[in-house]
Amino acid sequence: MHNLNGKIVVASHNEGKLREIADLIAPFGLEARSAAQFALPEPDETGTTFEENAYIKAHAAAVATNLPALSDDSGMCADALGGQPGVYTANWAETPDGKRDFRIAMQKVEDLLRDIRAVDPRERTARFVAVICLAWPDGYAEYYRGEVAGTLVWPPRGEIGFGYDPVFLPDGYDKTFGEMTAEEKHGCKPGAADALSHRARAFQKFARARLGST
Repeated sequence: MHNLNGKIVVASHNEGKLREIADLIAPFGLEARSAAQFALPEPDETGTTFEENAYIKAHAAAVATNLPALSDDSGMCADALGGQPGVYTANWAETPDGKRDFRIAMQKVEDLLRDIRAVDPRERTARFVAVICLAWPDGYAEYYRGEVAGTLVWPPRGEIGFGYDPVFLPDGYDKTFGEMTAEEKHGCKPGAADALSHRARAFQKFARARLGST
C-alpha cells in the first residue's frame, strides 16, 4: 500500500520552493523534512519534461530515506519563445561561478522577446507550470500538474517572490507574483476555491487526492 504515514521528505534544495511547499503543507499536519536536512545530494536533472525531472528528485530522496518523497519541478514557458525556457528555467539563471541569478534570466527572456519585437502584451503571454511528484522507494509515483497563465512585463516589479516572479503578471490581476504576499500568490487554503499559483494549484490537486482536502 502506498499510504502517507505522517512523514514526508520534500526533495528540494531550493529555499524559495521549500518555503512555498512548507507553507502549503503546514495546515495538513504532515511532518515534512527537506532533502537538505537529510544531507542528500542534488541529483542531476536529466529529464526533458517537468514530470521526468520531478520524478528523478522525488524517487532519489525516497530511496535514500525510505520515506515517501514530494518533489516539484517547475518553470516559466513564454509562448512567443516556443515555450522556452520551460524545463531549463533555472539553467537560464546560471552564472559562471555555478550560482543562480534570476536577474540574468529575466533579462535574457526580455532580450529574446525584444529581438522578435514582442512588445505588445498580446505577444508576451506565458505560463508558469509546476508538476508535483509523490514517489515511494519502490518506484511507484503519482503526478499532479498545475498551470497559471499570464503576461510578461518589463521592467521587473516587486521583490517578494523568487525566480521569474517579478516579470509575471497573472491573468486578471494587477500585481506581478513578485508584488504579491505568499497568501495572495497561492490563495490555497483547506476548503478554499481554486488556488492561484501554479505550485499551489498542483499542490491543491495533491491535497485533494492524498490529504482529504476539499
